[in-house]
Amino acid sequence: MKRLFFILVLSISITSCAQKTDKTQPTKTEKKQIMDLNKITNETVKKAIEALQENDRTLWYSYFAKDAVFTDDGNELNLKSFFDNAFNHKEKFLSIDKVENDGKNLQGNFFAGQWGTFRTYFNFHVDQEGKIERLDIGQTK
Repeated sequence: MKRLFFILVLSISITSCAQKTDKTQPTKTEKKQIMDLNKITNETVKKAIEALQENDRTLWYSYFAKDAVFTDDGNELNLKSFFDNAFNHKEKFLSIDKVENDGKNLQGNFFAGQWGTFRTYFNFHVDQEGKIERLDIGQTK
């Protein structure tokens, strides 16, 4: 009887020691939404929007002429101060639904940081050297 009890205890202890515990942590995958920008046919505008989507302010500003004009809902504003704030809030298009004027006029849903998400237009004016000389943005229906 003692021998049977000893064998039972021994087999239980061996079984419990042989079990593996899974100590791996689940991996978090960051889901990056990639939007197809190929519908933007103007190369300067496409590259500028890619920079905006990637939150790359240096690259974004590189596509603009030195004295570029910027308006928001018809009000002329300082391009750099406006977009520095936009980059700080990671503002970007969530979708681009309409492309017109040889790829220079865009409409879509735009995430505007503290202001939320709304439909907006970006109308780019590109000069002879391929630099953006004017950008008009605003809300649309």
